[in-house]
Amino acid sequence: MLIRFSSLSHVALTTTPELPHCPSGLQKEKWDRNRRRDRSGSIGKLEKGRWCWEGRNRASSRSYSYSALVGDSEDKSMGLENKKVWIWTENKAVMMTAVERGWNTFLFSPENQHLALEWSSIALINPLFVEEGCIFDGEKHGVATISHVSTPEEVLMIQSEDGGPVQHLVVELLDWQVIPAENLVAAFQGSQKTVLAVSTSPGEARVFLEALEHGLGGVVLKAEDVDAVLGLKDYFDRRYEVRDLLELKKGVITQVRAVGMGDRACVDLCCLMKPGEGLLVGSFARGLFLVHSECMESNYISSRPFRVNAGPVHAYVAVPGGRTCYLSELKAGQEVLVVDQKGHQRTAIVGRVKIETRPLLLVEAKLSSDPSMHYSIFLQNAETVALVPSPQGERGGGETTSSLPLTTLKVGDEVVIRTQGGARHTGIQIEEFIVEK
Repeated sequence: MLIRFSSLSHVALTTTPELPHCPSGLQKEKWDRNRRRDRSGSIGKLEKGRWCWEGRNRASSRSYSYSALVGDSEDKSMGLENKKVWIWTENKAVMMTAVERGWNTFLFSPENQHLALEWSSIALINPLFVEEGCIFDGEKHGVATISHVSTPEEVLMIQSEDGGPVQHLVVELLDWQVIPAENLVAAFQGSQKTVLAVSTSPGEARVFLEALEHGLGGVVLKAEDVDAVLGLKDYFDRRYEVRDLLELKKGVITQVRAVGMGDRACVDLCCLMKPGEGLLVGSFARGLFLVHSECMESNYISSRPFRVNAGPVHAYVAVPGGRTCYLSELKAGQEVLVVDQKGHQRTAIVGRVKIETRPLLLVEAKLSSDPSMHYSIFLQNAETVALVPSPQGERGGGETTSSLPLTTLKVGDEVVIRTQGGARHTGIQIEEFIVEK
């Protein structure tokens, strides 16, 4: 239970607010009105109009007015603004890891309710208690119902009971093959309740959060392994990252020349790209060029909006988390960053990487704001390969364009470049002296 307090002199504790109870038959005995628990787990007694704390705050004796709230751990990531994350665990290390990452709502089974008091003494948590198909807060007010589902008929049954007074519904699927996450999302689309699914791994949680694009209202991570919490948080962090605009700079082409044959990689994604989108690739991690996808129509070959002809195997490509990866290391199932010329970014899954020997061009550029620093990239000499121009860039004659094909690229053309730290260790940016040329 999360409780908000404001100190008032000589004012007695206000009456307990009437929060929704669980459906008839699941109501519990009323909580002793003279005993309360605050967020830290301290116990208080109402004595002569004054609220006296016992336990961790035993030394203080003050009067309060308060409002009791059902606390939610929400993430503000892209597409996940209102997604709730509750944790169901008996492991103290899991609890501490979750709290350190901003998730403080925990579920306790009847046999483990003593952990709520123990953990409240060491961390600021919001304990919820699971009893007989219902989830209660510390004052025995109904917060959610919980249903175990193993057939499509049971989904329809709980869907028909959607009008109950509690605001949350927790669903635990007993057979993943029978009840796909998509069916659950579709069944509760437009529901007035927030539906959370019990997940035992970050992978399961991701499916529930993304199914049918919108996903459920949240997840209950039921785990005894710290890695599960870390994995789920990493997923949220990567989704949060794509909210931010990448800072892209204007580069000016200084050289374009043929250099011979090399092994280049085509990266085929599990999504379609629009004009102006592509992958950030470069010979040096300190400066990555935005290589356009093959989404543009051509007289030579059909459009392939899922593909980026990204360059030779030694080149770096930007991946989520501020990291880079060699094109030679990319494989099906990995994620890369898709970026447009304004810096909007999103993650995409690699479906296939094709490495073939093809003629290459060396392209070099410098920043218009810092001519002393040069950047380079090798790309296949083909009409379908292009760089993304600077949004303010113009070709000769004042012509604006959405892509610059390699076969017509010339000195003076303006392109998009992403600059960053050049020193890398296994793709992670580090502080280190380095010279690349």
